[in-house]
Amino acid sequence: MPVLDPPIAAIGTQSGNEAVRLQQRLIELGFWVNGADGDYGVTTKQAVMAFEKYMGFEADGKLDERTAAAVSSMDLRPVARANSGTLVEVDKGKQLLFFVIDGKTEYILNVSTGNGEPYEEPDQNTPGETVKGVSLTPSGLHEVDRERAEGWWEGDLGRIYRPKYFVGGVAVHGSGNIPNYPASHGCVRVSVPAMDWIWETGIMPLDTPVWVHDGA
Repeated sequence: MPVLDPPIAAIGTQSGNEAVRLQQRLIELGFWVNGADGDYGVTTKQAVMAFEKYMGFEADGKLDERTAAAVSSMDLRPVARANSGTLVEVDKGKQLLFFVIDGKTEYILNVSTGNGEPYEEPDQNTPGETVKGVSLTPSGLHEVDRERAEGWWEGDLGRIYRPKYFVGGVAVHGSGNIPNYPASHGCVRVSVPAMDWIWETGIMPLDTPVWVHDGA
């Protein structure tokens, strides 16, 4: 993979021609963006966060000098741990999701998984009841066993978007809040546009293996 010359400028979150170059580069490296249109919007910020997490940088979604230099000079396409089969890999250490197809890492998405904290909150679907648990995204090998194609769904602990469940009530789903740290009750949050893309492409059908690990 060629090093970019000239390198991409450190544009912060500014839209324009350099944002097009950034988007093209992120797509080339496998970080999912919904297009190279020059708009430094949600999916571009999420892809920059994913790149920063992969590199071990502080992930704020802004293209500063360090991140711009790294994305311009990277000459190897990032890869998941899995190097065979077709699966979804969730790395809780990096807070990233990888789509691996026939052993090749095709797409990388920014995610936020369970924060590990106990919770006791009102059940959104059963008035007067409470839901208790620990906010864990369970490690191990699972598979997509149910899904909801409709838009927003009122889960027991809040609204989730077009979920793909892979163990109990834990799902990959769209959210409007994907910070740079584990923040969920256990689900794997991705952006709403990313979740729409997952459904539109059919890249994560029922029975898809989902490998969750700590990245250690």
